Amino acid sequence: MTHTASVTAAILVIGDEILSGRTKDRNIGYIADYLTKIGIDLREVRVVGDVEAEIIAAVNALRTRYDYLFTTGGIGPTHDDITADAVARALGVGISVDPRAISLLLERIKPEDLNEARRRMARIPHGAELIENEISKAPGFWISNVIVMAGVPAIMQSMLDKVAPKLVTGAKMLAQTVAAGELPEGAYAADLAALAEASPELSIGSYPSFRDGRFHNEIVVRGKDREQVGVAAASIEALVARLLKERV
Repeated sequence: MTHTASVTAAILVIGDEILSGRTKDRNIGYIADYLTKIGIDLREVRVVGDVEAEIIAAVNALRTRYDYLFTTGGIGPTHDDITADAVARALGVGISVDPRAISLLLERIKPEDLNEARRRMARIPHGAELIENEISKAPGFWISNVIVMAGVPAIMQSMLDKVAPKLVTGAKMLAQTVAAGELPEGAYAADLAALAEASPELSIGSYPSFRDGRFHNEIVVRGKDREQVGVAAASIEALVARLLKERV
């Protein structure tokens, strides 16, 4: 990996099965956590169905806005797997069966079993770099700043491991959590807003949860400067302590 000040990314999830609820996405959270740990800021996630025009529009919108676009889904052997064709059209390049991809498939499939459906998985946009798939051999690909991966979580994770060392990364996001207990958000909302306004380089959020029949709140400070994060978190800890004392 090489490093720069700030690197951004988006995820495009492709598949009717995600939108219908039949398949529950397990990739977004994994990729988000992975990118955060290596110093890439995930800024946007979109989900589109298996409609070529929608995929093309989303690819072009996201690839021009962020440093990287990661896509998942739609690179299998069936008629509705149209991601590769859509990405090729979005980037204005040709697409055809790639001998490199065929060679990879033949590591797992007998030549006589390499039917037209399976050959679809070897259709790669011209100029793309292949992304190795150690599990089922059908590759993903990387063209320009678009990184196209499988939708099956285990395969996607394997592909992400392959591309990660080649990514340009930035300063890692740091986070510090302050427990606010049962203190209602309304009690500290104004003070938290003032602190956030005074610290635009930080991300400050309040996150309620409901467990054991009660609300529990946590305030999270995120940023790339350890000292700034620490100072803000200390201010919030003092605020929470004062408000809790006033409630006694």
